[in-house]
Amino acid sequence: MLLNSKGLALVLAASIAVIITGSLLLVPDLPSFVLWLVPIICFGTGYILINVVLEFLFFKELRNIYDMFGKIRNNDLATIKPKRTYGHSSLNQIQQEIYSYAHVKQSEIEELKQMAKFRRQFLADVSHELKTPIFAAQGFVHTLLDGAIDDKSIRMKFLKKAAKNLDGLDALVQDLLTVSHMEAGDITMHMEPTNICEVVDEIFDQLEERAAKKGITLKLESGGQDKILVLADNQRIHQVFVNLVSNAIKYSDENGQVVVTLEPTGKKLDITVKDSGIGIPAEHLNRIFERFYRVDKSRSKAQGGTGLGLSIVKHIVEAHMSEVKVVSHIGEGSSFSFELERYQSQ
Repeated sequence: MLLNSKGLALVLAASIAVIITGSLLLVPDLPSFVLWLVPIICFGTGYILINVVLEFLFFKELRNIYDMFGKIRNNDLATIKPKRTYGHSSLNQIQQEIYSYAHVKQSEIEELKQMAKFRRQFLADVSHELKTPIFAAQGFVHTLLDGAIDDKSIRMKFLKKAAKNLDGLDALVQDLLTVSHMEAGDITMHMEPTNICEVVDEIFDQLEERAAKKGITLKLESGGQDKILVLADNQRIHQVFVNLVSNAIKYSDENGQVVVTLEPTGKKLDITVKDSGIGIPAEHLNRIFERFYRVDKSRSKAQGGTGLGLSIVKHIVEAHMSEVKVVSHIGEGSSFSFELERYQSQ
């Protein structure tokens, strides 16, 4: 700024001194010392007072505003902080508006950076997950083409392995589409009265053989009731229980137990899926619902799965206006719980 508080105070104080000196010249018979003492006093006091007032009320705040604009031009929004000021109310308001603008823009920038980071991580994860079954199936097919197809036993063995990897690839793609549609809000939940006891029984029948291979007992605790109606999308809730119960079986030790508890509480139904497995370390609990996140990558890969199950569970439960919670302790198993609205017949 070419004009600062000192320069402006100097001009104004000199002007006041000149005006007062001119006025004194009109007064007859004044001592000569008055004609030079009074202007000096007026100039000195005027300069000090005007400089202090201008600096305190205006120029200090203007410098702060210019400093804020400079940081905005340099995209240095994170360093813009609110300051307690005592200047003119209009300047204070401008400064607060600039800070609010910078704060909003900084939040948007951080969100965009975070989204870009998630996007890069997601692409890397998808590439890795797709690469594994594709390369495996590709290897089996090329081995057959290189001559192994003539051996009937090897041919059938490799074809089955290739088919298994392609089935896994299909499941991964389907889960990716489901997560993408849910995050984009393209899937509408069709709420209808659903007997949750019947859903759990169907899941147990579907996963009974898998549980039996590990000697795991599947148990439903519903207070002796065989019919508890909730408002839910039957197909999606079925998907939630498939993922939660299959995970419970997958990560439970042999001869363990998986328990689904249904407990009515007023207008809600508390649902808990508990296993007696290895448990989840505390540092992983807040990330297990992320896409492709695996607590133990080597063990998860060995036991199969797309790595999207819990992410799908989270989206479906949230679409039912609820929240899935997890409690876990190492060596004591894990417990996943959420609420559904009970159906009230008219």
